[in-house]
This record gives sequence, structure tokens and C-alpha cells, in this order.
Amino acid sequence: MNIQEKRITTAVLVIGTGGSGLRAAIELAERGVDVIAVGKRPKADAHTSLAAGGINAALATMDPEDTWQQHAADTIRESYLLANPLTVQIVAEGAERGIGDLERYGMNFAREENGAISQRFFGAHKFRRTAFAGDYTGLEIQRTLIRRAEQLRVPILDTIYITKLLVRENTIFGAYGFDLEDGTRYVIHADAVILAAGGHNRIWRRSSSRRDENTGDSFRLAVEAGGRIRDPELVQFHPSGIIEPESAAGTLVSEAARGEGGILRNARGERFMERYDAERMELSTRDRVALAAYTEIKEGRGTANGGVWLDVSHLPRKVIMERLPRVYQTLLDVQMLDITKDPIEIAPTAHYSMGGVWVRPEDHGTDVDGLYAIGEAASGLHGANRLGGNSLIELLVFGRIVGEAAAKYSNQLESQRRSLEAIVEARSEVDALLACQGSENVRALQRAVRDTMTEHAGVVRSEEGLIAGLEELDSTEDRLEHLGIHPDIAGFQDLAHAFDLKSSLLAARATLEAALERRESRGCHNRSDFPDQDESLQVNFVWSPGRLDREAIPPIPDEIAELMQDVSTAGKLVE
Repeated sequence: MNIQEKRITTAVLVIGTGGSGLRAAIELAERGVDVIAVGKRPKADAHTSLAAGGINAALATMDPEDTWQQHAADTIRESYLLANPLTVQIVAEGAERGIGDLERYGMNFAREENGAISQRFFGAHKFRRTAFAGDYTGLEIQRTLIRRAEQLRVPILDTIYITKLLVRENTIFGAYGFDLEDGTRYVIHADAVILAAGGHNRIWRRSSSRRDENTGDSFRLAVEAGGRIRDPELVQFHPSGIIEPESAAGTLVSEAARGEGGILRNARGERFMERYDAERMELSTRDRVALAAYTEIKEGRGTANGGVWLDVSHLPRKVIMERLPRVYQTLLDVQMLDITKDPIEIAPTAHYSMGGVWVRPEDHGTDVDGLYAIGEAASGLHGANRLGGNSLIELLVFGRIVGEAAAKYSNQLESQRRSLEAIVEARSEVDALLACQGSENVRALQRAVRDTMTEHAGVVRSEEGLIAGLEELDSTEDRLEHLGIHPDIAGFQDLAHAFDLKSSLLAARATLEAALERRESRGCHNRSDFPDQDESLQVNFVWSPGRLDREAIPPIPDEIAELMQDVSTAGKLVE
């Protein structure tokens, strides 16, 4: 096969064209720094576009007493004390500027009659601090950032799959990849690289991520370059993802469906939330509802497909059409189901990676000089439970900060030392996969990983299950030796899936090993054999192959600690 290889040089390479990657690219372009952004899926269809609920900032437009310190306190409290206080402070303090940036780029927020940005309650916030644009906030942010990037003429390559970061003596000098459509190879030389390629929640069978996103790419690229992963076991499960069809399994049914009066029942018709939170029932918190549904299914009271029922059909049709239009349309599109007449079959679904690549709080630099990570690829902000609405503001705040840091790093670099050996190694890795003519199908092995993670590292984990999961993972890795890769006239998707698989295997191992070590239940992490929280485990786990370290969490500043308190989530249900 005659494969062409192109060489590109830029000051900064951004990997990932969702919200965080685009915001970083915009910052670099506005500073006059050469930047190229590459993605493996179309920029208009990035994962950011699925975020529906809103974006947090203590603007105090609705509740004048709100402050960034209170936002920080709510975030740390909700993280079960595993968030890094400095990371939290940077986001909360920089949030207003992040909203201002979006306004500067022309984003249309929902507004009050007096023209002020409207804000609503979201999750465990003490005050109304979530700005929004209908129920498509993420999509509007993505559109706004794409428009701004185009104004600045930022080159965005939509079909480039990055297979390896290029490193010499622990210093980044670029990345290697290929074009998904024609297989053209790319050697991209860059002073700095920003990883913005998402998390790893697609390694579960039911996930709110689409088929070829969030497969742990950031984890693998960072680790193979010399980076580490922090808290991979901390994954947020959303209580209501649809089960069928398989191609759409995990697609979210907004929690607004429960907020508007939806009722949860098991296969026997029992309203089971009475057993788990008799006071709040369906209006309980996300982690508790997910745990309740999981328990019903696990103990044999679930549906034949392994789910429970969410019923809104008793609500007036007008309420459903006005308050739940997206839910109505989604179920009609994917199942031909009319939710005004029939219940929805749902199950807990992997939703958000709260851990990620280890980064410094102040500039999100990694263990590798010149390599940065942002967005769901990074760690530090969310701890063991993400505060609703924080993921979108994180993109804006750290997108700007990392863009600034990468620009400074590039400008101060006296020379860039490259390694021919590193390029040859990256090229050989792709060649070797393309030469694979075995009988094992990549998709089948991906399914094996997802089955393992769903069975042994889902909403509830145990020592026995996690060890069994690691054994299954060993077996799946053995099957890699018999892989068959078959590029065809439609492109090089099979090769991309092989790299997705390698990323998923690494992310799965990190998750299982860290989950095994966290012998407690805290936030999203439930251990049936260790049901209580262990104060000695108020630490972050930092993973690299064959090693797991405990990292102490810095003290919480007094001005934030004194504002931390339990905040009711009743009536504040969101995506």
C-alpha cells in the first residue's frame, strides 16, 4: 500500500475540536500564535454539543448574594472533598470572564426582561448561577466557538486521527496520525501540544457518548508520552439512559422528565424509590437514583432487557410537549415510542469522566514538558461527583488559561529538539496494525471491553468483581495478537477503531486498578464490600502502568471552607 506522509509545522497543536480545544485554539489565535486543531470527528458534532443544561458562573444576576467563593464551596462539597481546591478556585473565580468571552463571541444566552443573563438552579448549587440557552446550551457554545475560530482563520482538520505524541527526553515535539478518509499520514511538528480529546465513558456498554468518542484516547496518548492518570475510577453514572436500539443505548432521557412528575417503576410495577428515598422519591439526587435503579435490576426486579420504567404518560400532553420536547422527539426518532402514551425503558448509563490526565492546577501542564490537557481529558475539578453545569465553564476557563500557557511556552522555547527514532516508532505502529490479517474483529473486542466494564465496574463494584474484570481484560488483550485490520474503499475507520481499542484497554485497566484500591464508597464510587466512606482515602489516586500512588489534596482556603454546607437538590434536576 503506497501511503503518503505529510509534514506540518505549527507552534501549538490542539488535539480535539470540542469546546475546550476550540477555546484554547481561539486564545492562541487571538495572541497571534500559529495553531492547528485536529479532530477525529466533525467539529460541528463534537461531544460538547450534547450538553443541554447550562453553564455556571456566579454572575449574581438572579441572587445578588452569590459569590465565586460560594460556587467554589458548592463544587468542593459536591466532590466529596476530592476536588483540588486551587483548580476549583481558578474555575469559580474565572467563570464570569468565561461567560464574558462567549458574549464577546456573539453567543445568545437566555435573558431576563431587564436584559441581564438569566440564571437557574442546577444540581447542588446554593444559588441560581447556571446560565443557559434553551435546552441546547452546549450546542450553542460549540456553534459560537466554531464561528469565532473561523473568523480567526484557525485551521481545523476534521478527519485526522492522532495515534501517538512525539516526545524526546520528556519534551513534546509534535504528534503522528493519519487521515480517516484516505490514510494519508501526518507528522505534525509543534512546540506545544494541548490534549482535548475527551474522557473514557464510552468503554461501558451503555454510555451517553456516541459510538466513536470518549474511548480513552487522551489517557493513552498521555501515558505513552510519559504522563499519568488521576482518579480514573471516578465516573459519573446518569440514572436514565435508554436501552434500545443498541446503536443509541445510553442516550440520555433528561432528568427533567422526573422533575416534571415522571414515575419510576420496576418490572413488577412497584414505585421502587420508596425503598431508597421515601421523602424525595423520584426527585432524589442523581447518584442515589442511579444506585436505586441499578439495585432493582441487579436483584431481579428489572425488565427483560435489564432496565426499569420511567413513566410520564400520566402527565397532560401539553406539559410533555412544552416541558419535555427533546425527550418526546428523541424517543419518537429512535424507538417510534410516544411517551405521552407509553413508559420509557431506561437503565443507568456511564456519563462523565471526573478523573483524567494528571495536570497542574495553575496551567494544566502535565508531567511532559510542553504537553497540556483540558476539559474532560483533564482531572482536578470534579472529584467524586461533578456539580451540574461545571463541565462547560471548565472548558472556557482552562481553554483560555492553557492557550495562554502554551503560547508562553512556545515563545520562550529557544530550540526544538526532535527525534527521528520517535517518528519511526509511531510510523511502525501504524504499519504493524495495517499488516494485521488475523481473525479477531476490532468491534468484537471493543464490545468485550464494554461488557467487562459494565459487569464488573458499573454503578456498584466489589473486590471479587474488579479482580474478575482484570482477568477478563488480560484475556481480551491476548486476543489483540490475532487482530485483523481491513481498510476499505470507505476509508480507514477500521484502523481508527483499532487505536480506539488500545485506548479503551488502557483506560479500562487504569479504572479497574484504581477502583480496586479505593476500598470505600464515596460519591459516584460504590463498593458493596466497603459501603462506608474512609477518611484515610480522602486522596487522589494517580495511575501509570504498574503503579498507583496516593496524592494528598491541598487544604481548602478558609474563605471557601466556611461556606461549605449541605445544599438541597430538590427541584433542581438537570442533565
